[in-house]
Amino acid sequence: MSIPIIAYTPPFEAALSRLTAELRGSYPLSLRSVALLLLAGDEEMQARVAREEAPRAAQIERILEEVRSRQTAPIAYRLAQQRQAASRELLRGVIRQERPNRVHLRDRLSRAMIDPWTGAPLLLAALAGLYFFVGVLGAQVLVGWLESAVFGQVLLPWAERLTHSIVPWTSIQALLVGPFGVFTLAFRYAFAVILPIVGTFFLAFALIEDSGYLPRLALLIDRLFKPLGLNGRAVIPMVLGFGCDTMATLVTRTLETRRERVIATMLLALAIPCSAQLGVVLGILAGHPGAVIVWAGSAVGILFLIGFLAARLLPGESPSFYMEIPPLRTPRLTSVILKTATRMEWYLREVLPMFVLVSVALWLVDQIGVLEHVVRLLQPAVRALGLPDQTATAFLLGFFRRDYGAAGLYDLRNIMDGNQRAVAAVTLTLFVPCLAQFGVMLHERGWKTALAILAFILPFAFLVGWLLSRTLAVLGVSL
Repeated sequence: MSIPIIAYTPPFEAALSRLTAELRGSYPLSLRSVALLLLAGDEEMQARVAREEAPRAAQIERILEEVRSRQTAPIAYRLAQQRQAASRELLRGVIRQERPNRVHLRDRLSRAMIDPWTGAPLLLAALAGLYFFVGVLGAQVLVGWLESAVFGQVLLPWAERLTHSIVPWTSIQALLVGPFGVFTLAFRYAFAVILPIVGTFFLAFALIEDSGYLPRLALLIDRLFKPLGLNGRAVIPMVLGFGCDTMATLVTRTLETRRERVIATMLLALAIPCSAQLGVVLGILAGHPGAVIVWAGSAVGILFLIGFLAARLLPGESPSFYMEIPPLRTPRLTSVILKTATRMEWYLREVLPMFVLVSVALWLVDQIGVLEHVVRLLQPAVRALGLPDQTATAFLLGFFRRDYGAAGLYDLRNIMDGNQRAVAAVTLTLFVPCLAQFGVMLHERGWKTALAILAFILPFAFLVGWLLSRTLAVLGVSL
């Protein structure tokens, strides 16, 4: 009995015929199978065909590119859909599937995670757990202890005494233990600020990943993210941004296309406040509930507006979402520990050198006196927002670290009314990403994309702040 060959749609069949006609090499599979693997993007087969068909490699690549350009979804996904349809047709009338007498708890929980009515409350519970584990335990408790007790009271004073006793040159002392020194900024950021957040997130992510909840979460949120040019996979970096935008930017590499990674990176840099900034901003707006509503509404509205516009302006295909749904299971401790340790090793190997380079660059800029001029340049902009001149320094500090900027505004809260607090909070939230996040943007997206995002965000934040200030004044609103 011969196994029937699956007949794909005419465009794919035509492409298969053209590809098989170009294949002349020796392969362990049929030429049709080789052509199917090429269409599906199999890297191993692509490398072998490149070797076997060197004279015709360019023509084969032209055929593949022509087929890809006509598809709105990955070809591998389309082929899989058609194979599944053919399989269902073959099995129809041959196999009868009976409903089980008893539905297991895991099956019920799996369905509840995907259904919008039950999945949304479960999602909120999961996000709350992730926020408290990463955003509170990691970003506040562990960061606070490491930064204040370990670095602030032990390591940094020791490094400063040692440096001053050994190094006689003031500029080199500043390079090592100054405001932008390798020890005081790079090592402190890498180990006291980012490492606890990275560690708690990697641990939480490994638990979510090993349990099988991640693909269900992505499936649930997919429809909401589609208008933003993203798919369900983007839920992880976007949620992580409320703990640490730097780590969230690193996690955008899990998104499938470069277009999605750029959109997610821009939204994280623009409208997602990290946990430290979020806490301080809420402190600034305390006692002014109207200001809280204006701030939150502005941030959410900008997030969806910019995502919607970016999805239509950036070139590339709309993201398709397909993901295998594995069964739910209890996470295995050994697997969780191994995944967490592997990712922590990657962080230390790849990210730590980047912090050192940024620290050296900032030291150099500070030595030549550029930072003071930047503060002066920002003062006319903050005056246009109706804010005190001192807020220019707070905005500049926000680039070095977001909660530093928020803390600067917190110190000025007594000289600002409710409207000014709301305008300042909105502008700071939309303002340029912090130094660590910008460094990761350079590493992940490249300098052209990172600078383009920065060039858009800086004037846009002040434009939104100015429009908000004018709107509140025209409407006579007092928050």
